[in-house]
Amino acid sequence: MRIRKFKIDESGLNRFFGPLEAKIMDILWNNVEMTIKDVQQELEKEKVTNFNTVMTVMNRLVEKKILQKRPEGRATLYQPILSRSEFLNTQSKEMINELMDEFGTVVVSHMLDALEEVDDDLVAKLEQKIKELKKDV
Repeated sequence: MRIRKFKIDESGLNRFFGPLEAKIMDILWNNVEMTIKDVQQELEKEKVTNFNTVMTVMNRLVEKKILQKRPEGRATLYQPILSRSEFLNTQSKEMINELMDEFGTVVVSHMLDALEEVDDDLVAKLEQKIKELKKDV
């Protein structure tokens, strides 16, 4: 699954999804499998949301391979293909690879500059990774 647009001016899941998609994903990541009606009812705790709109968005998320669905009796249950942490890990890795392809080592330099408060564990991980990369060369 590849998210084609990363919105730098947004925060959280809104960086990857539209506002309704982000809310739906948040609901599904915080629950087990749910029907469209279940998701709609959760959304309506904040704002009236049309069932058909929720259905359309959830089915588009299936088409994008973000959600999967399965029949259960007369209902259809939806759930994310990846956990929240798996999704964020995959997307951040893909984003970094694309940045490296586009801008090269300057990306690494900017990332290091952005680390204002570096904890010892992170430094140790970076040092270990550098050692591993040197062995491969």
